[in-house]
Amino acid sequence: MACIANFLRLRDGLISNRTNLSAAAREFAWPRFEYFNWALDYFDPLSQDNPNVALRSVSDHGPGETYTFQDLSQRSSQVANFLIRSGVHRSDRVLVMLGNVLPLWESMLALIKVGAVIVPASTLLQKQELQDRLIRGRIKGVIADGSAAARFDEFPSNTIRIAVGDEREGWRAYADAYLESKTFNPSELTPARDELFLYFTSGTTSKPKLVSHSHVSYPIGHLTTLYWLGLKKGDVHLNLSSPGWAKHAWSCFFAPWNAEAAILAYQFSRFDARALLDQIVHSNVTTFCAPPTVWRMLVQQPLAQWRVSLREALSAGEPLNAEIIKKVQSAWGLTIRDGFGQTETTALIANPPGQRVKPGSMGRALPGCPVVLLSPAGEQVDEGEICLELAQRPLGLTSGYAGDRALTADRVKDGFYHTGDIAARDSDGYFTYVGRADDLFKSADYRISPFELESVLIEHAAVAEAAVVPSPDPIRSTVPKAFIVLRDGAEPDAATAAAIFSHVRQRVSPFKRIRRLEFSALPKTISGKIRRVELRELEASRSVHDSRRPHEFWEEDIEELGRR
Repeated sequence: MACIANFLRLRDGLISNRTNLSAAAREFAWPRFEYFNWALDYFDPLSQDNPNVALRSVSDHGPGETYTFQDLSQRSSQVANFLIRSGVHRSDRVLVMLGNVLPLWESMLALIKVGAVIVPASTLLQKQELQDRLIRGRIKGVIADGSAAARFDEFPSNTIRIAVGDEREGWRAYADAYLESKTFNPSELTPARDELFLYFTSGTTSKPKLVSHSHVSYPIGHLTTLYWLGLKKGDVHLNLSSPGWAKHAWSCFFAPWNAEAAILAYQFSRFDARALLDQIVHSNVTTFCAPPTVWRMLVQQPLAQWRVSLREALSAGEPLNAEIIKKVQSAWGLTIRDGFGQTETTALIANPPGQRVKPGSMGRALPGCPVVLLSPAGEQVDEGEICLELAQRPLGLTSGYAGDRALTADRVKDGFYHTGDIAARDSDGYFTYVGRADDLFKSADYRISPFELESVLIEHAAVAEAAVVPSPDPIRSTVPKAFIVLRDGAEPDAATAAAIFSHVRQRVSPFKRIRRLEFSALPKTISGKIRRVELRELEASRSVHDSRRPHEFWEEDIEELGRR
């Protein structure tokens, strides 16, 4: 097919220009498809008689298992035949709730082949959250680990249910799929714009949204992600993302396999930084991506003791603090490269390989990504909301929010897609993240960026995590307050508070100083993102005359103690 040849040409061009962003952007143009099925049109032809490793599954308790591209092509065809025999058809929505196990990758490939809609779900979801997804997502089928089957017991039994591992009454056994033919013959072509994914967002500020993606938006759109990661054929790529969230499809599925790289699936029951580092060495990982939380735990280890084979180190999910980047650079000689995107998009802005990395910047616009910054009035500015020009619509952009035309219209309007994230751009085209539009606030008429202050706080040796929100103040209307999780060994007392206040005072302008702090756990979504909305509501509900909460300290308290 000519369209596949065009896709491969663009992919190969990105890989050959992996250290030349200007050339990559100049030569890139999104391909257009009327029909496309990534698993049938790309993955299966790539996999025919292909003995190269596509997936290696490892844990801390055994040697692991390795599967070639040919293995996965054939096994996923068996699962696709099994799904159709079980009653799953084109456009049916199937919730997939599995960990980093082989059936996860088989099922995703199989559902793409069938033309069904994949609804990824975290294994941590409980009954109420699952009920929301089953109802709002109009779920036709479920593929889940048998140990989680009881969470579905109260829901209508007309849903097709397939259990991986433990057999359950009323559930089809996933193992029966391996009795099917290894050849899958589709009954019809797949329209490129048909729905392929339905993602429930993590809900940091509201009820989870339903983000829809097509058969081209993620499979082909992740060419930008491939470019950011710096992947090439034969790489061993490890990405620490939990199944059920978009980043897993980004870096544990489409981007590495688009590059013909091997995916390392690392299973662990409890995170252990030293065990992870051992696995990176043992498995000869060449490209590694992890969220800032993981990098914060890794740099607490003597990293130089691990002789890694890494060529690329990456971070995503939230902006990464400069102090961590320095520590990794010192230990391994690698610069962690940041990137930006959303569930609604593929990678949009990043630091690709070979480019100068500016401290604190998340990089420049990736090939095929027409990024602009807009003011609230819709004018293009050097600091404003990150938006995409729809006249040059990138292929990786969502089709919209399922069942919510109003929200789709709010995000896609006046010729732009609005991300809701704020950034600043310098004269070289580098973007620096400022924060979510709904997280920014004013104090005495000065605009405060929580992320900027959180970045300063995390540099203090006692601080493990921090979230900054506005707190009511009779003079300034609001002042910045930090909720802080301390590292092991740090005491939640006045002395620690005084040290943190002093640390911030020495690094930021007076108008944006932290005026209050509280040592406390942070509310998080199931995907691990901080729910600042809960902290904002907590502070907004208090009176300026309310007494201090336990482990809460105000700057004036500390100053008063110092004068005594």
